[in-house]
Amino acid sequence: MEQRKLGSTGPIVSALGLGCMGMSEVYGPADRGEAIATVHAALDAGITLLDTGDFYAMGHNEMLVHEALQNVPRDKVQISVKYGALRGPAGEFAGMDTRPAATKNFLAYSLQRLGTDYVDVYRPARLDPSIPIEETIGGIADLVKAGYVRHIGLSEVGSATIRRAHAVHPIADLQIEYSLIERGIERDILQTCRELGIAITAYGVLARGLISGHWSKDSGKAGRDYRLMTPRFQGSNLDANLALVEQLRAIATEIGATPAQVAIAWVAAQGKEIVPLVGARTRNRLTEALGATEVALTQAHLAALAKAFPPNVAAGTRYAAEQMAHLDSEKPATR
Repeated sequence: MEQRKLGSTGPIVSALGLGCMGMSEVYGPADRGEAIATVHAALDAGITLLDTGDFYAMGHNEMLVHEALQNVPRDKVQISVKYGALRGPAGEFAGMDTRPAATKNFLAYSLQRLGTDYVDVYRPARLDPSIPIEETIGGIADLVKAGYVRHIGLSEVGSATIRRAHAVHPIADLQIEYSLIERGIERDILQTCRELGIAITAYGVLARGLISGHWSKDSGKAGRDYRLMTPRFQGSNLDANLALVEQLRAIATEIGATPAQVAIAWVAAQGKEIVPLVGARTRNRLTEALGATEVALTQAHLAALAKAFPPNVAAGTRYAAEQMAHLDSEKPATR
């Protein structure tokens, strides 16, 4: 598999990464055995970058990753971890805590659950409004000096925060949503990252399955699926967004690929500094996602996709209003 560098200071990783969150929660029931088999299949296919978070099912996802990697040489894989999100016993989110002392504590638990001595990329999951980003990054930088963290990343923050963080310690990558129907980073964030030599690890490249070609109005209802509570998956918004998928399906048919493969290939084609994260929970979905690496989009294909998916084409916001209000990446750019 092609490899890409995470920014000017980060590690060399596979051109596709595997997002592991859905293997533990959020998208309804998941099969542990199939999840582990999917991780193994990803590694066999050349994927080296695994993304997790300490709050994914309250540590379950890190332990699952640990189990999947037990017989894998540590230097053959890069583990990216998000931290800082607080959760209650019922699973509810209760804010952020990225103070240096809390950061050190969170990492200690992650290292134990992951069964490793270090994390390749460590990042706050969101901006903590109660502490300057300089203090948060300074705390992680201390862990870099101590050898527990190799590189520092960010997640869902805007250009001003990126610049402030990068001034404290080099940032390897920004993890942020990017897809055919979610192109907010093109306003200014993508240019800021390019200017500073920061890579993009793009999650939500299939808009949480919405543009995969597999979602329908009846999907997700059999289990407890977070997506049903988000605006793009509800009511008339869902109808409008599924109509967009039919346009994608028509283009994909002409190319000789699936809608999911074209959607992933489009993100990868936006720049060599962009690494799409695919959230496959099964080997079948992983096989389909891997097929995106064989899709060569011509200028005619890109033009057709641009016409079908102009900026702001999606109906509904990507998160509920209360969550959108806390996204630093959604704030207007300032210098």
